[in-house]
Amino acid sequence: MEVVLPLFLFGLGATLASFMLVVAERMHTGESWRAGRSRCNSCAHELGPLDLIPVLSWLLSGGKCRRCGSRVPAAYLVAEALLGSLFVVAYLVTGLSIALPVLLACLALLLALVAYDLRHMMLPSGLSWPLILLSLLYAYLVAPTSYELGVVLLTSGLVAAFFFAFHVASGGRAMGLGDAPLGAALALIAGPLAFSGVIYSFWIGGVIGIFVLLARAPGTRIGIEVPFAPFLAAGSLLALFTSWDILYIIGIS
Repeated sequence: MEVVLPLFLFGLGATLASFMLVVAERMHTGESWRAGRSRCNSCAHELGPLDLIPVLSWLLSGGKCRRCGSRVPAAYLVAEALLGSLFVVAYLVTGLSIALPVLLACLALLLALVAYDLRHMMLPSGLSWPLILLSLLYAYLVAPTSYELGVVLLTSGLVAAFFFAFHVASGGRAMGLGDAPLGAALALIAGPLAFSGVIYSFWIGGVIGIFVLLARAPGTRIGIEVPFAPFLAAGSLLALFTSWDILYIIGIS
């Protein structure tokens, strides 16, 4: 059981990762996520069972379509390995409980949102609102008392208000409007560590942003747009899975 369940969860997460990437892309094109099986983007060949084995299919094919030989984006491999690993970490940190399936569903939706934001620089409400509903359920299931649930709900509202105010103050240049509902959902998931998650997200975003700027030519560093959802997700999950309360560490709480 100690080995079988983590292996199962990794396989489940890796399988769902490919599905969530397809859902995100079809949502952008307006195509129904139920519109047939996955296809090669180059030759439109429908993928068979051998093409859909998480992680292994990409590695064994060398990252190429078996029919036409075109490159399959490495993002699929990264997403499968990442979500599979997050599923295992979620189980190891939170344990086996009624709240675990809800948390796993939140992670799957979060992956789709991050992938969408990375590619299209926006966060669709069709993914954000289901995440908010699931995160509300998760917060309800893990809150030990109604008082602590109320505190988490209040914190979530404050986080959303902060990102909305940031969006308005910057005229939408520094922060997108979709980051407010995403921040609210992640605050519900992180619970008492929500503010720490926000701080971590800005730290991570700042470090990555510096490297992005340094990697560009001096005359092309103005007006760079960097999606914030990946950093917000990374910071919140870092706080949730490590329980590092930065406010306590620096003596504020």
